[in-house]
Amino acid sequence: MHHVGVLALDGVLPFELGIPARIFGAARDGAGEKLYTVTTCSLDGRPVRTEADYDIAVAHDASLLAAVDTLVVPPSHALGPVREEGRLPGALRDALAAVRPGTRIVGICTAAYVLAAAGLLDHRPATTHWREADRLQRMFPATRVDPDVLFVDDGDVLTSAGVAAGVDLCLHIVRRDHGSRVANDVARSCVVPPWREGGQAQYIRRPVPEPGATGIAAAQAWALERLAEPLALADLAARAAMSVRTFTRRFSDEVGTTPGQWLVRQRVDLARHLLETTDWPVDVVADRAGFGTGVSLRRHLHASVGVTPQAYRRTFRPDVTAAGP
Repeated sequence: MHHVGVLALDGVLPFELGIPARIFGAARDGAGEKLYTVTTCSLDGRPVRTEADYDIAVAHDASLLAAVDTLVVPPSHALGPVREEGRLPGALRDALAAVRPGTRIVGICTAAYVLAAAGLLDHRPATTHWREADRLQRMFPATRVDPDVLFVDDGDVLTSAGVAAGVDLCLHIVRRDHGSRVANDVARSCVVPPWREGGQAQYIRRPVPEPGATGIAAAQAWALERLAEPLALADLAARAAMSVRTFTRRFSDEVGTTPGQWLVRQRVDLARHLLETTDWPVDVVADRAGFGTGVSLRRHLHASVGVTPQAYRRTFRPDVTAAGP
């Protein structure tokens, strides 16, 4: 069973601290067996002061981290020299140094400072809460900070934006490990959306959108029912009763991405679902997902998750051997 370790630092935010146990703890295989075990520790095994008006007792100290498969570091409002100077205190430095090579490391929100101070984000893409993005970039210029996305998956090191974006990232990890069916079941169990569209751009304070912006949601719902059909930007704009220029601008403001990027994401997600749940040939999956040809599906799927359709299917449906490369 995959072991997830959670490192609670003084000043930890209780909501984010609870995300890994809630999301990974809800993941089950087809037989109802748990797929992850989640264990929380502090640096010294003593109770941790939280950002709220209570402390949290833990059962383990940081020696736990040498045995975990995934390490999650939730954010803290008391990072001290980590955030102010980009320097790890001795105990935290020693704890991270004991993590085994190959361990997947996840930083939620401002825990990106911890990962960056440890050198784990050098020359890598990363994100954090949009309010902290500029500061993180200035302090760690070798890190490629993206302030707009909800999370960044760079293989063995992953980071998320603030608060609920930690839920998005943990669901993404479940989806990456076990496929969309398991991740969707977890989302339903936790009563959260399995995938949130756009990025942090939609949460940054901006002038109030002009009246009528709700037409974007109607156009999205209309498109989701017709992913297999050719969908032009003009069609979506007409559904929202807007000009193409106005629709494109408002879509970017509300959703945090362009209409074209959003549409590709929906089609990739549909294709992944079909690859996991059917034995249709790749060309049929491509047609039903709106990509038209297997060549187009292979290009977009590889850009999204780094594998071919058949390799993806073998990961989540090893019993299926469908036609097509």
